Amino acid sequence: MTVLHWLSEWVVPILICGIPLYGFLRGVPVYESFVEGGREGLRIAARILPYMIGIFVAMGVFTASGAMDLLSGAFSGLLHLIGLPAEVLPLALVRPLSGSSALGITASILHEQGPDSFAGRLASTMQGSTDTTFYVLSLYFGSVGIRRGRHAALAGLLGDLAGILASLYVCRLFFG
Repeated sequence: MTVLHWLSEWVVPILICGIPLYGFLRGVPVYESFVEGGREGLRIAARILPYMIGIFVAMGVFTASGAMDLLSGAFSGLLHLIGLPAEVLPLALVRPLSGSSALGITASILHEQGPDSFAGRLASTMQGSTDTTFYVLSLYFGSVGIRRGRHAALAGLLGDLAGILASLYVCRLFFG
């Protein structure tokens, strides 16, 4: 058994035992600190819950209204020009809003097109190359009271666009 193999099997148990032991040896009241951390986690969850509900409701209304299908149809010509399959556009649009919705769209693409199809590979790559920008902004900015996040939103959306274009380029390079 190599050192890396041994380390990969034991790193989590060592951390689980080592961190409390280190705190105990440093004189930290480990159990009380753990309980206080759990209490603070519940307070944070109560503060961010309304923001999460708002995001999920807005996403559900957008997709259930048929707006997503209209948007896909409107941009189908441009998508064909850059080589982006129309099936993947909903993923590109939803991913900045909701990770669970994006995962559902990805699963649908994989089911309908197949995991080895270009659309399936592109959707999988996009899923790992982009982030839930508006979810992150509303959740984290809202929980700490930041009201003006337009520069962060722009930076996040530019990062998502870069992730989408890089995914398209890499998938065309390796699978196209």
